[in-house]
Amino acid sequence: MQFAGRAVALDTTAGQWLADAARGARPDTVGKLVPGTFPALARVFHPAVRYVGDDDVEVPWSSVAAANGTAAHPLMQWGSVTGAMDYFENDDQAPLWHGAPARGHLPVPVAERLVEVLTRWTRTPDVCWFGVALGGAVLTDHPTLTLPEREYWLVNGPITLAAENFAAEPYEQSANLWWPADRAWCVATDIDLVTTYVGGSAACIAELLELAELETAPAAATDRTTWDADEVNPVPADAPD
Repeated sequence: MQFAGRAVALDTTAGQWLADAARGARPDTVGKLVPGTFPALARVFHPAVRYVGDDDVEVPWSSVAAANGTAAHPLMQWGSVTGAMDYFENDDQAPLWHGAPARGHLPVPVAERLVEVLTRWTRTPDVCWFGVALGGAVLTDHPTLTLPEREYWLVNGPITLAAENFAAEPYEQSANLWWPADRAWCVATDIDLVTTYVGGSAACIAELLELAELETAPAAATDRTTWDADEVNPVPADAPD
């Protein structure tokens, strides 16, 4: 079995450090996705999309919040920013945006921007590990890396694989986890979330946070990742009880 042209690893011990780090973190927090031992963490917001002719124009969450009279802040959640949980999947707010932020999948342009920065912050950009979560668009019975809340199939290769499709057409699926062999940083895109988390050195994360082409915010290992983690904006009208 292969993902993005790479054979699935039969030995998953390269990811054991992630399992060890996640074991002590609280459920539904950033620390379950990215080790809280990193000096700094960042949250990367997947953009919504506006269709303009044949082009997909990225729409940042801050613009969506402004149009809805809600507040953009580091812990904002898509349902609270837009006012409805239904905006995750079924509806849009045309003409502001037509496509909701990608869930469980890192958009290629965002992945490419992350790769450009993170390449500079590892000694092993040509030797990286990539995990694809069970429950995504791919099924296989190969060995998996078991974390407290997810299992992942692993492949290895250069950092550029982060922008490749790991699923068979017509599906799209980025790597849900990726990190270099020197463990200088780690990127996690959980299958249930519309944002990605990155852990790394203070200087690495500072560069990500300053990149104008990414919508980002500082994060902490104790930040909750659930739909109701937004304590600034109103609870969505159609939120579950």
